[in-house]
Amino acid sequence: MAVRVEHNFDLTNYNSYRIKATCKRAFFPSCEEDFMEIYAHGLNDKIIIGGGYNIIFSKEYYNEDFIIVGDSYSSIRLDGENIISCEAGSSTKDLSEFALANSLSGVEIFYDIPSSLGGAVVMNAGASGEEIKDILVKVRYLDLADMQIKEIMQEDIGYEYRNSLFQRETNKVVLKAWLRLTPGDPEGIRNKMEAVKEARWAKQPKEYPNAGSVFKRPPGHYVGPMIDELSLKGYRVGGAEVSKKHGGFIVNIDNATGQDIINVIKHVQQKVREKFNVDLEIEQRII
Repeated sequence: MAVRVEHNFDLTNYNSYRIKATCKRAFFPSCEEDFMEIYAHGLNDKIIIGGGYNIIFSKEYYNEDFIIVGDSYSSIRLDGENIISCEAGSSTKDLSEFALANSLSGVEIFYDIPSSLGGAVVMNAGASGEEIKDILVKVRYLDLADMQIKEIMQEDIGYEYRNSLFQRETNKVVLKAWLRLTPGDPEGIRNKMEAVKEARWAKQPKEYPNAGSVFKRPPGHYVGPMIDELSLKGYRVGGAEVSKKHGGFIVNIDNATGQDIINVIKHVQQKVREKFNVDLEIEQRII
């Protein structure tokens, strides 16, 4: 097999919670043919991850194969006037810096959102009222149902808040995306990027491993204020804690396991349900 493969691979640095976990085998595709080759050996027992920013490992050891779509599959290119094409493993940070270098505006908000492009497309990542769907033109993907590579336009992906066709139909593997940006002044673009970063660092617990917002925002409510009202900041199970800085985050403060994080989540959900009659839906993916 030409694709790079590692056995008994340590996944600790491949999830932003820094949960200690190992998988039987990890594949690192670097081209479309690698994806075809990996799946040619069977579709079952394969878990695909990107930058590991929005996931919770629930086990210490996985007998399944992992496909890690990251640095080995991360090219970013200009592809026509004001169009950028990105492979799924590219980071949104690299994407925003590439756009700045080409005086293109539209991805500044993603400068400090830790995500791979593939993950952002799947979950319709966004912040401050801006979402990836707003600049997306089309997506190239591998359809595991018939092992064909296909393309789909943005309007056919069925985007919703933190949801998409790719989230609902997990047999479609995002390979590449095209984004339409707008020409802008480099200084203005850079200033917005820095303002975005500064605002996030001021209110988010960047000093501890975390995976961003844990819960989707429920209609008519905000997660942080509900958690504040319940005095759940600082609630801890094992090494996992509701951030004292921002109640919508859970942080790994002392070698947390995935189960520690899941138990904190369940406690918060129960308390919010009891007090506000609101069911908090997890934004992160439990594996």
